[in-house]
Amino acid sequence: MAEELLKDDATKISGHLTWSLLAVAFLASFGSSMLYGFNLAVVNSPAEYIKAFYNETLTERHHWTPDEHFLTILYSLTVSIFAIGGMTGALLVGRLVTKYGRKGTLVRATMLVFIGGSLMGFSRWFTNPFMVIAGRFITGVHSGISLSVVPMYLGEIAPKNLRGFLGLVPSIHICLGVFIAQVLGLSELLGKEEHWPLLLSLVLFPTLVQLMLLPWFPESPRYLLIEKGNVHATVTALKCFRKKGNIQAEVEEMQEEQRSLSSIKTLSVCHLLMDCSVRWQVLTIVVVNIGMQLSGIDAIWFYTNEIFRNAGIPEPHIQYTTVGTGAIEVIAGMLGCFTIERVGRKPLIIGGFLFMGLCCAGITVSVLLQEQFPFMSYMSVGCVVGIIAGFCIGPAGVPFLITAELFKQSHRPSAYTVAGCLNWLSNFTIGFVFPFLE
Repeated sequence: MAEELLKDDATKISGHLTWSLLAVAFLASFGSSMLYGFNLAVVNSPAEYIKAFYNETLTERHHWTPDEHFLTILYSLTVSIFAIGGMTGALLVGRLVTKYGRKGTLVRATMLVFIGGSLMGFSRWFTNPFMVIAGRFITGVHSGISLSVVPMYLGEIAPKNLRGFLGLVPSIHICLGVFIAQVLGLSELLGKEEHWPLLLSLVLFPTLVQLMLLPWFPESPRYLLIEKGNVHATVTALKCFRKKGNIQAEVEEMQEEQRSLSSIKTLSVCHLLMDCSVRWQVLTIVVVNIGMQLSGIDAIWFYTNEIFRNAGIPEPHIQYTTVGTGAIEVIAGMLGCFTIERVGRKPLIIGGFLFMGLCCAGITVSVLLQEQFPFMSYMSVGCVVGIIAGFCIGPAGVPFLITAELFKQSHRPSAYTVAGCLNWLSNFTIGFVFPFLE
């Protein structure tokens, strides 16, 4: 049947970058990955306003004046509850993508953003601080789902020669989301006491764009053929994404994988962890994902202003320094995206981690010598920028990409669940503990 449908096609699996591939990559990332980056950084600028709101509402509604330590705990919970939601979402990925597909899961998950964004946006109107915390949790669930599903979807629709490029499009959008949150958080824009609920609820607009446009594009061809057995839908999807060249070899490759997996259902997380045949693959994603989150990048994203304040940057200049780091993130992410197919996955991730390690050592030296040499504070800022750049070049996106490439269709959802849980657990640890470190 596939031969009749594809009789005019050639035999190569590699393909060109079509407008539909590019559109899906940007739509899926714009309404999902970018929101993850935005939510990582958006609470940084209005931190003092949020604490003041908590203090005011607890005093007026409950007639209790909290001390500074309790407010710090409550704000840390506001920051880190996003990661608890993310871990919850990551645990749901396997079941959702198997039942609804990759694109179907992304479209359905948008409802979470509308709920969470509305809670945060109306929190001050209802004078309820717990609406902020609940909204952060719900948007975290959405990010936990999308952070795994987007690279899975893009990895399955991309031809082999473009998987690296399209696989890093989400990481660019994560950096772009951080940058947008930093720009909108400037005091000249939405970084004012009366505007912080609006700033937190802006996640609604990219999600609305995704919800209106993404359903018009096809589902993952691999999902349609291997899990649903729908050859006609698979061919239609591939022709939409490829346009040029021949897709017969690609369909035949998927059919071969379908036959090899005909007696194997999608593996659960427990079965994945106990499967000796993929032990090294599992160990690889465990190491790179834990290393990605415990590298310190989350502490920088969550508490950028506080870090620069402690480094001695004058208060009026902190917000502009923060925006500058966001711009460097976007540039570094684009550099990694356009070089990954030439350089390779391994050099990018190892080089990125190595550069981050050198910058961490530089921060240690600058902090130790800061009292004797005041200019060392600027070296500390430069090293923070270096950590961000090193992270965005490789470690920001490569772990998600190699998770898709190391596992077969039956193992992939559970592999993303494991990677996602590790990411979000590390994310929560950093977000909650960092404010109490001196």
